[in-house]
Amino acid sequence: MPIHPVADAVPPAGGLVVRLMRDDESPMVGALVRRAYEADFDLTEDYLVEIEAVADRAREHEVWIAEDVASGEVLGTVTTPRAGRRMSAVARHADELDFRFLGVSSAARGRGVGEVLVRWVVDLAASRGIRRVVLNTGPQMAAAQRLYERLGFERLDDRAFTFERPDGTSITILAYGLDVRSPIEVTAA
Repeated sequence: MPIHPVADAVPPAGGLVVRLMRDDESPMVGALVRRAYEADFDLTEDYLVEIEAVADRAREHEVWIAEDVASGEVLGTVTTPRAGRRMSAVARHADELDFRFLGVSSAARGRGVGEVLVRWVVDLAASRGIRRVVLNTGPQMAAAQRLYERLGFERLDDRAFTFERPDGTSITILAYGLDVRSPIEVTAA
């Protein structure tokens, strides 16, 4: 069933509904996304604090959640900029939508929650008339990269960048993009 982002909630897809986070949910959503990242990746405490700061992000951007229709449990989250804005330097043009902080609870892994959220972002871009969705990801985020590639995202090597960590090691941040043609069909996982 196609998702049309014309309201703050969408019809169930695979037992999930994607909607904007409510203000009172920010502590729980922040904890969910932090646990999702710290369980799988070696990140600095400063970056984990940034990941968890969804209430701060929600003041400027849109924090979306994937909620299990039957239980009401929040299973995942992703953040997009408000219409006409950008979140990061990976979005270089006005007709590009970037997204960040895609996270799925460990209990919901393998249920297609991440895919539903990424498809939601692509559908959101299509509804706004945006031609491309772009993102950055770390080299250690192999599962996320497989998801993006399976959905048709391609590496944007000209948008990758390297930075030095406080311990002196370097890390190259990858970039991906997907040209948006029309809203994507969301299928059950």
